[in-house]
Amino acid sequence: MKLSIVIPAYNEGPTIHHILNKIKAVQLISGMFKEIIIVNDCSKDNTEESIKAYQSANPDVEISYYKHEVNMGKGAALHTGIQKATGDIVIIQDADLEYNPEEYNVLLQPILDGFADVVYGSRFMGGNPHRILFFWHSIGNRWLTTASNMLTNLNLTDMETCYKVFKREIIQGLKLEEKRFGFEPEVTAKISRVPKIRIYEVGISYYGRTYEEGKKIGMKDAFRALYCIVKYNVFKK
Repeated sequence: MKLSIVIPAYNEGPTIHHILNKIKAVQLISGMFKEIIIVNDCSKDNTEESIKAYQSANPDVEISYYKHEVNMGKGAALHTGIQKATGDIVIIQDADLEYNPEEYNVLLQPILDGFADVVYGSRFMGGNPHRILFFWHSIGNRWLTTASNMLTNLNLTDMETCYKVFKREIIQGLKLEEKRFGFEPEVTAKISRVPKIRIYEVGISYYGRTYEEGKKIGMKDAFRALYCIVKYNVFKK
């Protein structure tokens, strides 16, 4: 079996090799292979040079590289990466160091055991390490998750998590529209309506970044997420 790791990247030139090293070091359970798919969303820094240098220095790592000629947003980069995936299972991975690839196996286990079709990694459950950062961000995440749950009838604890794992045929079977940070509520709404879908959640760690360290999501993205929760659960059923 193969795991497709989809990485949207925007202005991550100085640090993207760190996450690639972590992914390379992971030994997947059940002898799974790794396919890394990086989509550069028209970065303004040396992201492309960093990725190509890493490819040259690590020919043993299967990396497919794609680039948007204009900046289209994280969601658009994910759309590209998901459609290019060839693995049995697809996982979303941010290019920064907020999420730890060493936890892939925990996320994969419910699918490989035959219990799940989709797995979300929750930053709000379990006893894993969590960096203490922004109070209002955590409150906003919980409010958005609650609003999403009320309309999807799910009981997720972290709808906005990066770590989402899907059987490939399921995620590629969705018509995804949101090009920016509305990806999370949209995909959650549409996944919830797949007949007989089995969604699981596992606890993960979280090594959050400050804005000075490169965090990009802001208040306007929270309002967009709320809009998308209503749009894709009420008006686009």
